[in-house]
Amino acid sequence: MRDQDIETMAKRYWLFKSEPDVYSINDLERDGSTSWEGVRNYQARNLLRDDVQVGDEVLFYHSRLPPMGVAGVGRVIRAGYPDENAFDPKHKYFDPKSKADNPTWYLVDIAHVETFPRVVTLAEMKDNSKLGSMMVTRRGARLSIQPVTPAEFQVVKRAATEPSASEPPVRKPPASGPSPRKKSTKTSAANKSTLRKKSSKKTPSSKSPRHKPTTKWPSSRSESTGTS
Repeated sequence: MRDQDIETMAKRYWLFKSEPDVYSINDLERDGSTSWEGVRNYQARNLLRDDVQVGDEVLFYHSRLPPMGVAGVGRVIRAGYPDENAFDPKHKYFDPKSKADNPTWYLVDIAHVETFPRVVTLAEMKDNSKLGSMMVTRRGARLSIQPVTPAEFQVVKRAATEPSASEPPVRKPPASGPSPRKKSTKTSAANKSTLRKKSSKKTPSSKSPRHKPTTKWPSSRSESTGTS
């Protein structure tokens, strides 16, 4: 068996959560690599210390701020080692219980691999039947370091290259060239006058009423011009 095959079989996949206003995928892209510091959960610490290995790939997840979801991919370039920030009283991650000879907290280093063209949102992943067992989609799964299966990793990566179902459909541009003219539904003033004359002109009876022999028919002019 080739070394490359062994490495592929040994590779594992993870989801790391980070608040984008603290450290985002864009920050990782700018820096190239970073130490994944500040993990203060024992279960997540155990994963960083014992399970996350060099070459493992990471889904970089933006948490807390919308849109929450996977924003890109990183790769582990250094396996777990003591988080020295826990030893520094001036550092925000200082923990007096963590000692250099018996460290409590661990971290790993990751490098930037890819920034997605769009965030694959948590809501989108929950709606994807292929991700039904993914830990991040489960209620109450708040662990900041989570294992991901190879299949789940690939599904999320593919989703990032496809339009989201929540986005409006792209409208097709109108055809080039002049638009076909519509037949006008307006009637000219002359035609209107002619129509009014035809519709309003009365034809007197051949016999005038005998009880008013002197009655005259109204002038057609007032009806043809109309009144305003």
